[in-house]
Amino acid sequence: MIQVEHISKAFGEVTVLNDISTTFERGKTNLIIGQSGSGKTVFLKSLIGLHQTDKGRIAFDGVYLDTLERDEQRELRKAMGMVFQGSALFDSMTVAENVCFPLQMFTSYSSKEKSEQVDRVLERVNLIDAHQKYPSELSGGMKKRVAIARAIVMNPKFLFCDEPNSGLDPKTAILIDDLIQEITREYNITTLINTHDMNSVMQIGEKIVFLKEGKVAWEGSKEEIFVTDNQAISDFVYASDLYQNVRKVYIEKAKSKT
Repeated sequence: MIQVEHISKAFGEVTVLNDISTTFERGKTNLIIGQSGSGKTVFLKSLIGLHQTDKGRIAFDGVYLDTLERDEQRELRKAMGMVFQGSALFDSMTVAENVCFPLQMFTSYSSKEKSEQVDRVLERVNLIDAHQKYPSELSGGMKKRVAIARAIVMNPKFLFCDEPNSGLDPKTAILIDDLIQEITREYNITTLINTHDMNSVMQIGEKIVFLKEGKVAWEGSKEEIFVTDNQAISDFVYASDLYQNVRKVYIEKAKSKT
């Protein structure tokens, strides 16, 4: 679980995050959404420690980040997996070498142990025969799966995904969404996904935090989106006629059950 308590962040005179408080639960896919400039990227970077907040506190499984010594913060970061927007694979390394990179950096595992870990996670993301391929030989969806494998190779407690569906076709995006949700539940990870993809929101949004102008404008589940009277989230979601129709279908189904 990640607890966020009244965090704020400014760059010069511009306040990007303004008194944000929320909670992200373990074993669930937690999504951060909002328009460009809403603060969601800065929020994610603040959670993983790339930005130091000006105010507020962040706790990981009940332990506040600001109470940790440098070595303890390093150990916490080992428990974090990260899937970057562009996959961020090393072009000169094979798939197996890319996935093994965190193990090389942060563990003293034997070569056999590293190899077994790499095999395990590549099998989990359905890339059994890709060990010796290079990123240039992979499709966009395969690169994302390699990035996910690398993110979970250290058995993290926390998984952060920055626009994991960026650049993917709709069918592949759904497969990546499903994979992230399955891994979240199987590994019992606290997963945070920064996304602008409404298909992801509607498919795997167990907890959704909607940011607007650096503040939490709404939070809830994908089911609650359909019945909320919050104008800010309604304007954001139902800008597309598609979701207007989806909402009508959902409401009609809900009525038929009562």
